[in-house]
Amino acid sequence: MGANRIKIAKDKADLVKVLTASDDTTGVFQTYVEVMVFAAGLGSKRKKRVPLAGVSKDLEPIRLEYFENHKYDLVINLLAVSEVKEHNILADDEKLEEQRIKIFEEYANAGLEILQQELRGAVDYSEQILLLLSSERFQQEQSEEEFDLSKFLSK
Repeated sequence: MGANRIKIAKDKADLVKVLTASDDTTGVFQTYVEVMVFAAGLGSKRKKRVPLAGVSKDLEPIRLEYFENHKYDLVINLLAVSEVKEHNILADDEKLEEQRIKIFEEYANAGLEILQQELRGAVDYSEQILLLLSSERFQQEQSEEEFDLSKFLSK
């Protein structure tokens, strides 16, 4: 991957900072990369993409090498393939790379938007994120256990 970078929306920069551990805070995640990957996964799970209205000036765009170093570039690629339903999106082409990045950024932006709503008023973000994960898991288990009678109905 080239010199492209993952941008963070201006209105989500403070949330990304708060969720990341630093000398001043005990964030849920160790790096901005982890926050963005989690948020993109959440956005994808909820089938929601939100274009970036503006790019944060507080947080520098994240170099793709940071994603590659931890194999998180696989998430970027998987989201792109699942979105466009075409394996050619993975070709080594600058325009396709920009498209993959845009898809990832929009899923991450949507996930950060969801997190903003879910974490509103929370004191302990770690606990609230665990509750969010638990409820997502419970919803999935519940839908798998439900018996669907509609397949027996004649059309």
